[in-house]
Amino acid sequence: MSLANLDALLEANAPTRILIEADLAPLQGTRFQPTGFPSLGAARFSAGKQEILLVESAQSMANRLEATIWDDAADELIPELRGLSYVRVDNAENRCLTSSIREAHRLNSPYILEGKDQRFFKQLKAELDCDKTTAVSRQTLAKTLLRYDANALLHGVFLSKSELAGGRFRMARALSSFIEATGINLAASGGVKNDHVDPQGNTKAGFGNVPFTRDEYTAERITAFFSLDLKQIRTYGLDRDVQKLLVTLALFKIRALLDGDLRLRTACDLQVKAIRVTRPNGFQLPELAELRAALPSLVKACADKDSFAGDNGVTCVVYEEDPKKKKKDAADSSEDS
Repeated sequence: MSLANLDALLEANAPTRILIEADLAPLQGTRFQPTGFPSLGAARFSAGKQEILLVESAQSMANRLEATIWDDAADELIPELRGLSYVRVDNAENRCLTSSIREAHRLNSPYILEGKDQRFFKQLKAELDCDKTTAVSRQTLAKTLLRYDANALLHGVFLSKSELAGGRFRMARALSSFIEATGINLAASGGVKNDHVDPQGNTKAGFGNVPFTRDEYTAERITAFFSLDLKQIRTYGLDRDVQKLLVTLALFKIRALLDGDLRLRTACDLQVKAIRVTRPNGFQLPELAELRAALPSLVKACADKDSFAGDNGVTCVVYEEDPKKKKKDAADSSEDS
C-alpha cells in the first residue's frame, strides 16, 4: 500500500491508525543525552521489570515535525507547500516575528490573539460562531482550522480564550510521536569550567574554576514511535482532497524527519538504523521524493476550492502589545510583589 492507493486508507472501514517505528542509535560512540525537565532531570520510569528512558517528548517531537516544512532561510513554508494556510505575525514595521507554524500553541499563540489589533480574533470568533452555552462543533472547528492553519489539524490546538465558547474549542493531535530508550545505563561524567586568569574567583559572578557533573546514557535500544490517527482525520467532515493532503503531509513530515538531521541536542546526535510499519499490514512508508512530489498538486486542489484563507494561504496579523493589557499586567505584577 502506498500513495498510489491512498484512497483505501480514507474509507470508513479502513484502519484507524498508521503506526511506524524507527530504530535509532548514536551517530558516534554509545552515549546520548535525553531530554530533561525542571526539578526532574531525565524522565526514567518502569514498565513491568523494564526501565525506560524518555529521550524526546511528544511536545518536542511535534515541534520537530513542524520544523520539517519551514524554510528558515526564506522565513516561510518550503516551496512544495506554498499556498497552504497558516498565520504570519508581523510587527508594526512589517517584519516577521513568528507564525502559527513555529508557535508552540499555534493559533492560540498570544502573538496572534492577544495583540492590540483584534481583527483576526474577531473573525475567528465569528467563524466559530459559538458561545459559552452552545455545544461546540468539531466539524466547524476543523473547517476553520483548515482555513487559517491546516497544520493544526495534524498537531492539535487548544483555543483557551474564554470568549471562544468558554475555552472549549480543542483538537487532539492526529499525528503524534515520541522517542524512548530501553536497556538503559547511566553514563556519569563531569568536567571543569576553567578560569585561567583567576581560578579562585567569585563563581557566583561567573569567575573561577567551576567543576560540574554530567549525566548521559547508553541504551540497548532507542526507538522513535509515530502514530497517525486516520479515524480522527476522517471525522473532520472535510472532503477527500483535504484528507489526502493531511495524510500525505503527515507522512512527509515523518519521512523528512527520519531522513534528515536527528541531532536533538549537542550530545544527542542520532541516526536511523531501520524503519518498520506495524499497522496496517502491508503498508510501507513512502520515500521522501514521492511524498515531496505529491504535495504541490494536493495543496493546489484544496486551494482551488477556496479551502484556505489569506493571500496564497497566508493570513497576516500585526502584533503590537495592547497598552491597556500592558497597564493591567503591570498592575497585577505590582500587587503580586
